[in-house]
Amino acid sequence: MKTDLADGQTLKEMFASGTAWLEKSAPDINAINVFPVPDGDTGTNMVLTMQFALEEAKINSDNQVSSVAKSLAHGALMGARGNSGVILSQFFRGLAKGLGGKTHFDGGDFARALAESSQMAYKGIVNPVEGTILTVLKDASKAAQGAVKNDAALVSVLEAAVKSAEDSVARTPSLLPVLRDAGVVDAGGQGLYVLLDGALQFLRGESHKIQYRRPRLVVAATELVPRLAQRPSQLETPHGYCTNFVLEGKNLNSGKIEKDLKKKGQSLIVTGDDTLVRVHIHGLEPGEILKYATKLGKLHEITINNMDDQYAEFIKMQRERMPQVDIAMVTVATGAGFFELLNSLGDIIIVPGGQTMNPSVRELLQAVESAPSDNVIILPNNKNIASAASKVQSLTSKKVKVVPTRNIPQGIAAFLAFGYDMNLEKNARAMEKVISKVQAIEVTRAVRETCLKGLEIRKGQFIAILNDEDVLARADKAGDVILEALGKAGVEKAGIVTVYYGAEIKGAEAQGIAQEIRDRYHTEVEVIYGGQPHYDYIISLE
Repeated sequence: MKTDLADGQTLKEMFASGTAWLEKSAPDINAINVFPVPDGDTGTNMVLTMQFALEEAKINSDNQVSSVAKSLAHGALMGARGNSGVILSQFFRGLAKGLGGKTHFDGGDFARALAESSQMAYKGIVNPVEGTILTVLKDASKAAQGAVKNDAALVSVLEAAVKSAEDSVARTPSLLPVLRDAGVVDAGGQGLYVLLDGALQFLRGESHKIQYRRPRLVVAATELVPRLAQRPSQLETPHGYCTNFVLEGKNLNSGKIEKDLKKKGQSLIVTGDDTLVRVHIHGLEPGEILKYATKLGKLHEITINNMDDQYAEFIKMQRERMPQVDIAMVTVATGAGFFELLNSLGDIIIVPGGQTMNPSVRELLQAVESAPSDNVIILPNNKNIASAASKVQSLTSKKVKVVPTRNIPQGIAAFLAFGYDMNLEKNARAMEKVISKVQAIEVTRAVRETCLKGLEIRKGQFIAILNDEDVLARADKAGDVILEALGKAGVEKAGIVTVYYGAEIKGAEAQGIAQEIRDRYHTEVEVIYGGQPHYDYIISLE
């Protein structure tokens, strides 16, 4: 498709193609975390943010490019998840500004809009860091502007931007030492490159080929630390549709059914025999799932539930049980044990989420709007959620304070510091003071080989991460890594150690770990069921 001027529909289809390409790449993008943890979520967050943006644009019948760009920007803002999603929302905000007032656009217009996007993205980050998605966007926009001087065709401009983005991603490890040490390129930059590359494939008339191919990871321009092939983590969609049915047929192969359906959704469960199979799956297109199943036999007991509606109902139920208060609190948590613990502490609205399931700006906004007060404190409990939480402040008439809790232990400590005799500002300050004294060690297994600050890590080893910033220790046994990490974190100075054990850990095992801590460090240890996924243990030092 090579036309001098493109309209709003072209812009929609460009980014729809880019999103489809990004979705195929999301597991690989998730896998290139700096830390080799099993819950990378950059790719997931970017895909879900883009899906919100496209849904908003889809319902806009105006074909003027300025109107479509504005819809994309609004959808991206409301759907923004994690730091990468928030930066994407800034990207589209800049794009909308650059294309403002235009009915159509050409390569020159798009290049200028990319420049606005880059400026907007940098403005949206308090402390912008080079070697990230910001650098990739800046380099792509400069290349696009340079290309206009030779050829103003839209496809030519985007070709230049994509090539520059690819080269920029390859250079990110040379700009950011933590990437070089971890042996990876920047995940957000990789995601932006894939998004723009998918848009380019549409302009070339090649978007139909996306279903047959898979995006490749950009190779770093400089030699990195040798590492094993990365294990892609599955793209998990927090919402969408929960589809259940019973399939009746002859010579059914549950193994093949499971293999085929893995491509169509998540949280998949397939049970049964060769004549009757029960299926549970979460996906965005239940029609495609049922279409596949009807080719194999008859369907019975079909139920399809909208998980977005279930989420809204969950927030509503929490609101209905809470009295009107001077200051309400909203927190983010995952794990049955943490849900129960937080509810037992007092009146608080819990937004389901955490690693791999960062709630969107819209979901946080819904919780704030439903809170029984005009004064609200948000406890994000994750540094990757804090950026989305901060966007809520400008979208509501309520007074909102975001206390930057980085983990669940800090969130619990902040909640306990709440004073009913203090106003919103004083409570926020008191909470920030308290959380500065809380340290959290998260224990999980490495999903790939890497080297961080001289610490060589093998795939499958237990690793202990302090405050989501530093890997303190690695070992083949959970107990060994916990004891070493506690020593390095200064456990002797802690008044109490709390061990929250995860969904896959038995209580007796957690109690055994606690006793090892008592024996080694002679400190008070409390054991609580958290039920969190991915992390076997989260340990709080206060």
